Amino acid sequence: MAQRVTVTLHELVSALDGYAEDVLQARHAVSFPHFAFLVALAEEQPIDITHLARCLGVTKAAVSKRVPAMVEGGWVQTSVDAANARRVVLSLTDKGATLVREAGGELEALFADVFADPRLAAMGVDVPSLNRQLALLTTLIVAKGTPS
Repeated sequence: MAQRVTVTLHELVSALDGYAEDVLQARHAVSFPHFAFLVALAEEQPIDITHLARCLGVTKAAVSKRVPAMVEGGWVQTSVDAANARRVVLSLTDKGATLVREAGGELEALFADVFADPRLAAMGVDVPSLNRQLALLTTLIVAKGTPS
């Protein structure tokens, strides 16, 4: 492990993403980016492409490029906003919602097992407090914006 917290956090996120990728591929035959797309959509649906791109931290073009495959796979459905015919609105299908619910529950349970490791408790790590601290750190970093 690195001595710098920024590197350690990056290593942790990379390890979590890799683990999630392995679980999702083995149990559901989907990639982590595919799952992350559906989770973001589930949390905000119905949502237009622009807002989903913002949630995912990618471009509108990146989302637009993925939508046809998501629709073809039966994960996502599209509709047109009655107030703006050029605005495409996305929502999950039953298949997409089922994946988010089931795979999300499995990942939460697997990560909970890791967080239940007695070595963390021995170090005084309280998982709910850690989650709140990490959420606050995220908020603080986002609020800083780009340095000038």
